[in-house]
Amino acid sequence: MRIRRKPWARPELEACDFCVKEPGELKGRWKHSFAKEQPLYVELGCGKGGFISQVSAANQNINYVAIDIKSEMTAYARRKTVAEFEKAGIESIDNVKLLVHNIENISEVFDENDEVDRIYINFCNPWPRGKHKKRRLTFPKKLLVYRTFLTGAGEIWFKTDDDELFEESIEYFNETGYEIRYITRDLHESGFEENTETEHEKMFSDMGIKIKFLIAKPVK
Repeated sequence: MRIRRKPWARPELEACDFCVKEPGELKGRWKHSFAKEQPLYVELGCGKGGFISQVSAANQNINYVAIDIKSEMTAYARRKTVAEFEKAGIESIDNVKLLVHNIENISEVFDENDEVDRIYINFCNPWPRGKHKKRRLTFPKKLLVYRTFLTGAGEIWFKTDDDELFEESIEYFNETGYEIRYITRDLHESGFEENTETEHEKMFSDMGIKIKFLIAKPVK
């Protein structure tokens, strides 16, 4: 998604106490960087924060890290998170951290000591052209990297509107030693109860596009 440069974005992130300025300094120590040591969930490509703001406010017993490559997107995510916590009557934002980072270089930020319990990949760029498919967040090379910091019981929750991306991602998960524990090609009719709707999800659903979803676990 393209977004125009926002001059206010970087200053807001710099002033934000739950936005991480030097994420590499927390590599291997993310679980200990929060006010409480709790299960750690990571969203890759948080966009404008519609998802992370909802789940972090609703689940105070879980710590969240949300990552996006664009400072503008992350700044919107900061605003939405603040708004959701205020709406919920929660004074302090202690269980979420936002950071700007290129997920291509995720190993600069996480390693095996971080013990991530869940990774969310919501409506990532499908990169449909053949030579660009390696940029997908579910591409085999990336799935292998994620395995290094997922716990033994850790999971990847993957949602998309794109049929080709979904079907090829199933192959990617199988190729890289993941077990698909749950799968549906019509999430909203599946009866799955733990879903949190994102902005893109609502938009695609309103257009009549079925939402594809799976949960995969690495086989250790």
